[in-house]
Amino acid sequence: MNFQAVCRFGGHMLQDATTLAQTIQTYARTKQLNRGKELHAQLLRTEYPPCIFLANHLLNMYSKCGEVDYALKVFDKMPQRNLVSWTAMITGFSQNRRFSETLKTFSQMRGAGENPTQFAFASVIRACVFLGSIEIGRQMHSLALKLGLAFELFVGSNLADMYWKFRLMADACKVFEEMPCKDAVSWTSMIDGYAKNGDSEEALLTYKRMVNDGIVIDQHVLCSALNACSALKACKFGKCLHSTVLKLGLQVEVSVGNALTDMYSKAGDMESASNVFWIDSDGRNIVSCTSLINGFVEMDEIDKAFSLFVDLQRQGVEPNEFTFSSLIKACANQAAPDQGIQLHAQVVKVNFDRDPFVYSVLVDMYGKCGLHDHSIQVFDEIENPTEVAWNSLLSVFALHGLGKEALETFTKMVNRGVKPNAITFVSLLTGCSHAGLVKEGLNYFHSMEKRYGMVPREEHYSCVIDLLGRAGRLKEAEEFINNMPIQPNAFGWCSFLGACRIHGDQERGKLAAAKLMQLEPENIGARVLLSNIYAKEQQWEDVRSVRKKMRDGRMKKLPGYSWVDVGNKTHTFGAEDWSHPLMKEIYEKLDALLDQIKEAGYVPQTDSIPHEMDESSKEKLLHHHSERIAIAFALISMPAGKQIIVKKNLRVCLDCHSAIKYISKVVGRKIIVRDNNRFHHFADGLCSCGDYW
Repeated sequence: MNFQAVCRFGGHMLQDATTLAQTIQTYARTKQLNRGKELHAQLLRTEYPPCIFLANHLLNMYSKCGEVDYALKVFDKMPQRNLVSWTAMITGFSQNRRFSETLKTFSQMRGAGENPTQFAFASVIRACVFLGSIEIGRQMHSLALKLGLAFELFVGSNLADMYWKFRLMADACKVFEEMPCKDAVSWTSMIDGYAKNGDSEEALLTYKRMVNDGIVIDQHVLCSALNACSALKACKFGKCLHSTVLKLGLQVEVSVGNALTDMYSKAGDMESASNVFWIDSDGRNIVSCTSLINGFVEMDEIDKAFSLFVDLQRQGVEPNEFTFSSLIKACANQAAPDQGIQLHAQVVKVNFDRDPFVYSVLVDMYGKCGLHDHSIQVFDEIENPTEVAWNSLLSVFALHGLGKEALETFTKMVNRGVKPNAITFVSLLTGCSHAGLVKEGLNYFHSMEKRYGMVPREEHYSCVIDLLGRAGRLKEAEEFINNMPIQPNAFGWCSFLGACRIHGDQERGKLAAAKLMQLEPENIGARVLLSNIYAKEQQWEDVRSVRKKMRDGRMKKLPGYSWVDVGNKTHTFGAEDWSHPLMKEIYEKLDALLDQIKEAGYVPQTDSIPHEMDESSKEKLLHHHSERIAIAFALISMPAGKQIIVKKNLRVCLDCHSAIKYISKVVGRKIIVRDNNRFHHFADGLCSCGDYW
């Protein structure tokens, strides 16, 4: 065919199809859509001889410029099509995320008698991933095997990528290992697949194999390997990767800087994370900022996290949903509702309140700050709660001892078609335990495997031990332990030991303490609880024996302390603490409160003091416990009527629990105490736990 042209375009004579094709390719590569349209129009006006060769280039140009509908018009008007035409159209649909049409066109191509190329296969496999259709993906794999293309680099890489994205790592690994030739892309995909499917150790082993095979390392594979190190908190291996980064001069790559900051932050090496972060001002972005903020939060360096957040805003860097999630989590850990409320306002302002990560952590934050009614309000505003949001609300109810509410929420969750997971049942069983719902808790435990096909894990068994122990059903708890298919973990034995102390079962307590000390020889809590069991029975020789062993082992009991937030400042108190500037006023308030609550009927429970001393000394010791000092300070420092929230690092003692009930009555204030186990809401002489905790 004679391809001589009789037209001009851009002042140049268009002589043949090859020249035209090169021009169209240039427009496709540089995304010059308008120039491409002008050329196409000129060809139509001058009745340039039609040919498949040019039509295929036009298909490619329109697809790469995002105008796949124009490509389809060209395709539909082609009197003849070849394999390149079909491949260009299939690839165009895939590149423009029109995945259903990708599959439809592939089917039409097969109907036209054309065998697909490796590029067509790759596009269809990608479409299967995005459409969530592993069935069609497997069919494509079978067809590729039949046509001898499954082991082609491009097809094999995409098949392996598809399988790991469907969490079918065994299939992905089989495809990968059968590939005779592997490039950096295929290796990186497998490393990424292992990391994202929770097998970070295998990801790093695959990286080592890649290096040993002499494959060129680039920033993409280093980022994948660093992500695996982050998951494992493998700082030593991460530092080796950092050395490789420096050797290859890739530290200027933003993605690599982000991955390094995240790796060091997750490993708790905040000095190295900060060094990477601050070394290149051009490389700092919201991703690296958020990684560093999250690292500070995890290391309990909350002030540094918020300071970085403020700097970020001053520099005009907009926080994302993960930034807010980390900071709200910090407020939850610190039980800092005022800061949490301010962050909530910012979240609403930037329209992140609909984000599943953000609203789930808001539910959790309000719950951990003692404001479970706020948690319910946030949850009720969620249009379609995710599994994480449901679990957050269940956890809040468990933390506050609202067992019945937890059961009602679980029923709603299941009725809405949300499948419970292992975390769901931990919260559910904990809620039952704190509310004394033994029958209900046991029913839910047994339903895990029978109804939901979920094998209980050690944390679920520990919850049942706690459930029975709190209820005083120690014989049943012991039988349950003896019949468990796995050995109880430290939490299980600790729960059983605590129950033995509360219910005065010395023999079972000694057994539990021995088991706990076998698992955790350095666990001082086991010895303290055992000592308390002996003290309750006034077996002072045994108490002295346990304490001597603690001294000989240089083991110190964790001191109890309480803290309260007043005026944007956290005030911390220990037992018999005289260090506060207002201590004179605090102790005057304490003495006045003691007179008031005794008049209201309070009787000190001196038997809760595990020491051999006279009654007046015991009363004085109880009177100066850290939570009472914190409450007295709050009463003299906070506006009248405002509820008081006190946090304590240990379990609140029986006597303080009784005293705070009376304090709430005589002062007419709601007092919330969060100990290391749960929340207690005191009001009008009563506690939300119903004296069951």
